[in-house]
This record gives sequence, structure tokens and C-alpha cells, in this order.
Amino acid sequence: MDVRQLRALVTVAEAGSVTRAAELLHLVQPAVTRQIRTLEQELGVALFERTRQGMRPTAAGTTMVERARRALHELERARAELRPTPGVVTGIVAVGLLDSTSELLAEPLASAVVRDHPGIELRLLTAYSGHLQQWLDEGDLDLTLLYNLAGTPSLDVEPLVRERLWAVAPASAGLSAERPVPFDEAVSHPLVVPAPGHGLRRVIDAAAAQARAELSLVVQTNSMPVQKQLVRAGHGWTILPGVGIAEDVASGSLSAAPLCAPEVWRSIVLATSRAGRVTPAAEVVARELSRQIQSAVREGRWPSAELSGPSA
Repeated sequence: MDVRQLRALVTVAEAGSVTRAAELLHLVQPAVTRQIRTLEQELGVALFERTRQGMRPTAAGTTMVERARRALHELERARAELRPTPGVVTGIVAVGLLDSTSELLAEPLASAVVRDHPGIELRLLTAYSGHLQQWLDEGDLDLTLLYNLAGTPSLDVEPLVRERLWAVAPASAGLSAERPVPFDEAVSHPLVVPAPGHGLRRVIDAAAAQARAELSLVVQTNSMPVQKQLVRAGHGWTILPGVGIAEDVASGSLSAAPLCAPEVWRSIVLATSRAGRVTPAAEVVARELSRQIQSAVREGRWPSAELSGPSA
């Protein structure tokens, strides 16, 4: 197989038709069809089902598309790193940001990288911690922020910041930063919480076990914006880090107070994979991300947070 076949495979899967894929690849349709058939013959399996609705990957096709996409991505990164630009760091760097931190960090990080390192192509992905760790393990990210994680056999981690968690309620509840809310009082309300497996959910469950409190769950979701939307609509309270609700509280759409009895904290680390080489471009972006986090905490833009690890 060759790169052209892999590119045809991925493009047909994404476009859903050979005709559209040919347009995107600037090829004639028979050429794309031939590349797919040659690949199927070499592998000895059907990669697509030909339906009236278009080309649909088979189970084998789905696996092959995933591997092909990763191979093409690695080749693209290699080309970017090897561009002959003396004295300039080049390459593609994929960075994972926690949903709750993206509004605070994404724009400053992008601005600094574009200004100081124009040879780096930055790719920002946001998600919950569990998804980000999976993408890092699978090689789709070069570095990422994660919750409450020590070093693992597959990951190197650097502690960056600790932040206190807050009870978050509709504006009518009148919660205030000056009046912490006991944990058992916060969870006595109907709760909108992250789905099981999410890092923040594990922190909440551990605090509930420590306080011997029962959680009254109304909705579980994998989206922080949905959590806040449901709380604004009066479906319950939630628990979130201050950085994720600062603008909502400032605008008056939500009210919030830090938790107490017990206080609940989460830690954020910067993780990289031990499986592959960390490129010079990824090292540059990692240092810049750490600087942005330190600035946000020291300038008071990251509510109820304190630096940890070397940055402290």
C-alpha cells in the first residue's frame, strides 16, 4: 500500500462517497475507486459497504481508517519538523485543554505561539480529562492537561496547579464567594454532575464518601456547558472549578460559593507520553502553556487556585 491509497481511504470515509472524495483529492472518480479496490485486494477484506446512501466503512474499514489517519498525521508532522528553516523551531503540536480551562488558556497560548514561534502549527483540542488521556495514549495529542493524575508507566506528568471546587447554583440561590457552603448542604440539592469515569466526577464521589453524603443525581452529562445550562434553568446545583464559572458568576447568570467541610480540591498536571520522543516544538509549547498557567494564577485570573510543583 502507499500514501495515495491511505489518503483515498480516509477521504472516502470522511466524504461518504467516491465522487466527493475525488473532488477533494483533485482526481478522477475511477482513480479513487481503483485505489480503494487495490487496497481491499491487498488486505483481503472489504473496507466499505456500497449503499444507496454512499460508502459506509465496514468494521475492518473503520479500523483501517483509524490507523491510516494516524499514519498520515505522523507523516504530516514529520514534514513540518523537517522543513529547512535554520534557527526556527517547526512542527505540528496537538495540545489538549480541559473544557474548564479553555476560555482562560486557549487564546493566550495561541497568541504567544503564533507571535514567538511562527514555524509551529498549533492544534488545540478540548475535552474532559478521560478523553484527553485516551487521545494522548493513542498518539493523537503531544501533550495535555489532566486532572488528579500521578505518573503512570505510559505518561510523564508535571504538577502545575491546585484549585478549589465550588458549589454552583442558579442566580436566585444567592451563593457568594464570601460564604463557603458545606459539602453535605450542597449535595442535598438535586445535582447535575459529570458522567461516571470523568476525572471531576471521581473527585466529587471521593468527597461524598469522605463526608458520608448521599448524592441526589438528576442529570449526568459529559459537557460542562450542558451542566451550566441545566443549572441556569433550575434543574439543580452542580460542582465545578472556579475557572469554569468565573464569567457566569460575573455576568449574574449563576451564583457560586467554595465548598467546605470538607474543602474539595483538584490538581491539574501537564502530561506527555513516554512512548515517543517529545519534539522540540512540543517542548516549546509545553513551556509556554506552563507560563500561561503561572501568569493566570499569579494575576488572579484563575479563581481559588494555587501553583504546585516546580512552578510554585
